[in-house]
Amino acid sequence: MANEGGSDFARSMSIATSGLRAQAGRMRVISENIANVDSTAPTSAGDPYRRKVPTFSSALDRTIDAKVVTLGKVRADQSAFRIKHEPSNPAADAAGNVKYPNVNPLVEMTDMREAQRSYEANLNIISATRRMIQRTLDILKA
Repeated sequence: MANEGGSDFARSMSIATSGLRAQAGRMRVISENIANVDSTAPTSAGDPYRRKVPTFSSALDRTIDAKVVTLGKVRADQSAFRIKHEPSNPAADAAGNVKYPNVNPLVEMTDMREAQRSYEANLNIISATRRMIQRTLDILKA
């Protein structure tokens, strides 16, 4: 019975840890999007940075016999670029328009906050599990 509880603790920790890793990866992608919000192509013929969208996948971890989450493929957002009329910009086309990344800072900040909350929730699970393990050990010592 104690061994079963130990494996439950390990399972909880592993699942929460996979969530931490996935959300950390999501935050890296969002950070890259935010960092490139105003970047333009070096020439008028090129395209600027294209927003990246993280995806998640779940897989069975056979060592703990539980589903865990991982950061899946990072896709390119195929939505239209933002266009600004800036004839003096070196990246302007013949009509004076410049293509800017299809990144909306408000959307990115909202996604970042959601990722942070998910990260914190997984961290809280790990902390709670550690406290339960410590209490179990304290009871066994008594």
